[in-house]
Amino acid sequence: VQLQASGGGLVQAGGSLRLSCAASGRTFSTYGMAWFRQAPGKEREFVAAIRWSGGSTKYADSVNGRFTISGDNAKNTVYLQMNSLKPEDTAVYYCAADTPPSRIILSALPYDNMYDYWGQGTLVTVSS
Repeated sequence: VQLQASGGGLVQAGGSLRLSCAASGRTFSTYGMAWFRQAPGKEREFVAAIRWSGGSTKYADSVNGRFTISGDNAKNTVYLQMNSLKPEDTAVYYCAADTPPSRIILSALPYDNMYDYWGQGTLVTVSS
């Protein structure tokens, strides 16, 4: 199973980008998917997550109101619409998924060690 992230690039501050992440390989089910990011010299941090059951979403405070996570459960695909981008959003963005039997509870969604599969990352650079 592989998660393939795409859609990164260079954008000016105030601009928008849409990231995509699709699973490939053997058929598998997920409880949901998430986005994390890692800026140069910093630790990886949570960005947003979506639960397929009920469509619950969770966002980091730093992106709430600017980013929107969505996805297609049947395709194990997740998107991240990023608007009003800021230079501090510059990072490599990673997608992740949790699979049965390890369902992540809502309060634990921001913890990267809870996820089973990770994509390779896509670079987002926001210029000032």
